[in-house]
Amino acid sequence: MTDAVDAVETPTPRRKPKPEVTKIDGRKMKPSTLMMGHGYDPALSEGSLKAPIFLTSTFAFESAAAGKRHFEGITGLREGGAEGLVYSRFNGPNQEILEDRLAIWDGAEDSLCFSSGMTAICVMMMAYCSAGDVIVHSGPLYAASEGFVAKILAKFGVKYIDFPAGATREQFDDVLAKAKAMAEENGGKVAMIYLESPGNPTNALVDIEMVRDARDAALPADCPIAIDNTFLGPLWQRPLEHGADIVCYSLTKYVGGHSDLVAGSIAGDKKWMNPVRMIRNTMGGIADPNTAWMLLRSLETVELRMQRAGENAAKVCEFLKKHPKVDGLGYLGMIEDERQQDIYDRHCLGAGSTFSLFLKGGEEECFRFLDALKVAKLAVSLGGTETLASHPASMTHLSVPHARRQQLGISDALVRISIGIEDPEDLIADFDQALDAV
Repeated sequence: MTDAVDAVETPTPRRKPKPEVTKIDGRKMKPSTLMMGHGYDPALSEGSLKAPIFLTSTFAFESAAAGKRHFEGITGLREGGAEGLVYSRFNGPNQEILEDRLAIWDGAEDSLCFSSGMTAICVMMMAYCSAGDVIVHSGPLYAASEGFVAKILAKFGVKYIDFPAGATREQFDDVLAKAKAMAEENGGKVAMIYLESPGNPTNALVDIEMVRDARDAALPADCPIAIDNTFLGPLWQRPLEHGADIVCYSLTKYVGGHSDLVAGSIAGDKKWMNPVRMIRNTMGGIADPNTAWMLLRSLETVELRMQRAGENAAKVCEFLKKHPKVDGLGYLGMIEDERQQDIYDRHCLGAGSTFSLFLKGGEEECFRFLDALKVAKLAVSLGGTETLASHPASMTHLSVPHARRQQLGISDALVRISIGIEDPEDLIADFDQALDAV
């Protein structure tokens, strides 16, 4: 098997970027503008306006001497490092352009793309956790994330302790103290604080700034705070500005935005990215060139799509909150809890377009509602151009024990809805007639 570099110990080099235009007369350009060309030089691809899809497994050297010089730089035999591409398990042109553009949205120094959101999360956790270590995580989490921590990492001696999303500083300090004691007992460390905010599917928010302050007071600086920002990113929340070190995405959702691809990413300072990059180099898991190219297409319209979906969600929720068969909404534009509202005001730039609908009744009523929908599609996932609806308790979170679901607020009466970019009046009419079937 080709193994071009010592991928376990050496991060693979990137192409030398051409000077990028990111300012005009001292004015910093916005991400939506930079999505049109940042990281790509048409002169390198026969003048093609858009980046071609680079379907290749390996990259040719100009000469044998150039190949030797490249590997001398990688292995440290020659000072100055190395530039250029070697092998597509490590990186490729489409993926590097994508990573450059993803980093812009979160104001990150670096970004890594993966074949799915769960690949990104799993590889990241593996990069930072060893036997005896403890992960501290918020709840609720996406069921697959919680399952990876509780079932897969547990096989390798990694333990965890969780806390409710709305925890106060005092409550979180207690959790960190328990985590440190657990780690010391097992000869490890608190390896990572992992957050999901808003939480899936309840939209519960975590106070990122509080978590940062508590971490700084109780733990070494090498314990990263990572956060899954899929529900609000990249437009409506910028966690790195509030104390997170690593931001994670299922790019399948809002960034991809058309329900036609699966991918994921993480972003942050290079010091946090490099350990993850080395594991990805060894294991694989990088997004394929075609998917990366499709994401470059999607990034050009992500702001427009998310704005439209957010506007639609506000109108739909205004209708739903007044309906007699609706028991409540887990929508960030209509928060009733004072602490959650405070977190929202400090951290969020918009309410998003994914929310929880609580119907009067239970599973039977939810199923009647879902089966009667005509415009919205009955499917898992979120963030696409079309409106989707699902029943988490019997679908995405069925693997979570019943008592745990109840503790997290994932009841049988909860329907998760992701609003798309259809006409809002048509969506309201669809929900109205579906509620008639309840």
